[in-house]
Amino acid sequence: MFDLDSLVRPNIRAMKPYSSARDEFQGDARVMLDANENSLGSAGPERFNRYPDPHQRAVKAELAQLKDVAPAQIFLGNGSDEAIDLLVRLTCTPGHDSILILPPTYGMYEVAANLNDVRIERLPLTPDFQIAPADVARIVASEAKLVWLCSPNNPTGNLLHEESIEEILRGFRGLVVVDEAYADFAAAPSWTTRLAEFPNLVVLQTFSKAWGLAGLRLGMAFASPEIIGYLNKIKPPYNVSEATQQHALAALHDAPRFEQMRQQLLLGRDWLAERLPAIGIVEAVFPSDANFLLVRFRPDATAVYDYLLEKGIVVRNRTTQPGCAGTLRLTVGTEAENEQLLQALREFTA
Repeated sequence: MFDLDSLVRPNIRAMKPYSSARDEFQGDARVMLDANENSLGSAGPERFNRYPDPHQRAVKAELAQLKDVAPAQIFLGNGSDEAIDLLVRLTCTPGHDSILILPPTYGMYEVAANLNDVRIERLPLTPDFQIAPADVARIVASEAKLVWLCSPNNPTGNLLHEESIEEILRGFRGLVVVDEAYADFAAAPSWTTRLAEFPNLVVLQTFSKAWGLAGLRLGMAFASPEIIGYLNKIKPPYNVSEATQQHALAALHDAPRFEQMRQQLLLGRDWLAERLPAIGIVEAVFPSDANFLLVRFRPDATAVYDYLLEKGIVVRNRTTQPGCAGTLRLTVGTEAENEQLLQALREFTA
């Protein structure tokens, strides 16, 4: 039986959150002398002398319509990494509790755990990067406070099977965090569509991938209003800048451009996936629901990585990750970049 209050650290349940000037006053005023801002304006061409909305209400109102959720179900942070760290700090007592991860997966889950002195349970994915049925049962039985399910997974690119995630959601007593950073490139519906069904579900998304706003550092978490309320309680007061909020609103109002880029990247992914297997040093191209491809090279992926660097092409070497021996992660680029990558790989000689 899921019980949110029993998961949350006792000191956080009891704590009083910081009350900022913009929490205490909301609305329009002609004279604002409450927050010790610079009343004269800003250095530089833009005016950013006022603190931003600490709860990003305008952005959340737009997102709520796009995602078909309530604004109270949305948390916005400094990239998804802020939400990852806050979820660990919310639930895990340092030196006592644990999280559960399924390697190979996104490295920040482990970093957040180590930073907060939280033990890590690991259940490796199968060779085809899925959750083994026996491991679903182990997850359900685990005493961990959080389980991280990256789907589409990074660095492998594939969606985890819906049935496995659903079984975990129905049985696991902690929070189930489905990280959907790459969901805009997948054909499956988002798990945000099932928030009402699972009170222990948290879905992470980001503006860094399909929206093309990695430089803004804006991540999203979707969950029940109760979970979001706790995240808002422990976040820094002004965690998302005014500039970021303005640019995010402009992006949300430019949906046609978003869709055009998304489709172009999907075409580029398919184009690369069709042509890479014909290159002699390519041993396998793994199925992808993301904007990248995990590719196994022979005989030496690190030699290929170093060769590409010499050519001025930077990819991600994943050879040390569990189950990823001999692999490089190739992000889908522009048409010209994809062509340069393929040509360089064709010319490689061991």
